[in-house]
Amino acid sequence: MSDAMTPDRTTVTPVMPSLGEATRIWAKIGFLSFGGPAGQIALMHRELVEDRRWMGEQRFLHALNYCMLLPGPEAQQLATYIGWLMHRTLGGLIAGTLFVLPGAVVMLGLSIFYALYRHVPLVDAVFFGVKAAVLAIVVQAVLRIGKRALQNRAMIAIAAAAFLGISIFRIPFPIIILAAGLIGWLGNRQAPQLFAAGGHGGKGATSDRKGIVDLMFERGALGHADPSWRRACRVLALWVPIWLGPVVLLWLVTGTSSVWTQIGAFFSTMAVVTFGGAYAVLAYVAQAAVNSFGWLAPGEMVDGLGLAETTPGPLIMVLQFVGFLAAYRAPGGLDPVVAGCLGALLTTWVTFAPCFLWIFLGAPYVEALRGNRAITAALSAITAAVVGVILNLAMWFALHVIFRQVRTIEVLGIGPDVPVLASIDWRAAVLAVAALIATLRFGMGMLPTLAMCAAAGVALVHLPTLF
Repeated sequence: MSDAMTPDRTTVTPVMPSLGEATRIWAKIGFLSFGGPAGQIALMHRELVEDRRWMGEQRFLHALNYCMLLPGPEAQQLATYIGWLMHRTLGGLIAGTLFVLPGAVVMLGLSIFYALYRHVPLVDAVFFGVKAAVLAIVVQAVLRIGKRALQNRAMIAIAAAAFLGISIFRIPFPIIILAAGLIGWLGNRQAPQLFAAGGHGGKGATSDRKGIVDLMFERGALGHADPSWRRACRVLALWVPIWLGPVVLLWLVTGTSSVWTQIGAFFSTMAVVTFGGAYAVLAYVAQAAVNSFGWLAPGEMVDGLGLAETTPGPLIMVLQFVGFLAAYRAPGGLDPVVAGCLGALLTTWVTFAPCFLWIFLGAPYVEALRGNRAITAALSAITAAVVGVILNLAMWFALHVIFRQVRTIEVLGIGPDVPVLASIDWRAAVLAVAALIATLRFGMGMLPTLAMCAAAGVALVHLPTLF
């Protein structure tokens, strides 16, 4: 018998971890998933690829690349994808839900506390300091994403155009994202070298050691991952009503002008266009929630992001905070806290239900996307546009954190927001500079920065009154 035919005596038949064991690990990841998508993806990589070898490096990165193409939080979708690979639809539901559930519960509690006790002097001082930390964290995100995405003049130009489009011309975020994707798709035909994207892997990304999922694929034991048009139609027939059914029902019962219909319709739209993560979409959410709907004040948007930074799970959970305050302040005949909880639940539902749809519908076809240069080019351009949008968010936060008054210079209905210089708050400016130095110069982590600024905010607000 030739060497090629000789069986490998060290080979062990792969056995998929039980659903119970997988559920325990997904719960662990859900409770420990602090630090934004980078930290969350790193945690999943360590738990699933390095420590347990449930899947190999290349399959993990391939799944991540697919999730990067989708709207919504890529880390939550990656968990759903891997859970689906391992234990079909039920596994995906468990993985994706447990990734979101701990943060959703904590965020709801913080939202209730904020609504009831926001104007208590001590709590107000804490949030005064947290705002400075949030500004530093967003600036850090601009620099981190920009360093990766803006590799040439074409990408810098797209980022600059996106910044001007949303800050001065007030072009809606979805249009900016669609335009950037179209530019990338067309640019790939003329100058593909300008729109090529790098991989998402870090050190050790070249490892090709196979995991249990990879070996079971080779054995043909994962038939549910085979694409099927019949299955795709079933997924659409089930998940589109699950996602949009409550929105349509609320529209029929409460009318188009009710806060419930507004929340459902607005955040369902966000679920389709949230490319680039929470920082990118927050600029559009802030613009609509503050200026169009009047759900909350500019400073409260910063407070919400500060709360979301302290919770596990996707940072986009800040949308739940917005939905809570929107319903809390327009409760109708309900108790305000009950209305706020229902608004938070509705926001969370329409934000994350489509994430399951994208995975269950598209995952079987993910291999068709591998190496597609046009899609890669479109994604690269979208990422560059996201940098400009996040830069606008940083400036928007800076204006409303450091200055007490902001005005808009408009010509023909367009123009930028500018500060009233006489309204500067020196305490906020000092805190913001200190937070920027701590994060950018000394590499202080997110949670320590938030804690430091919260304590400093209490000191700056209350100590002068003691003397």
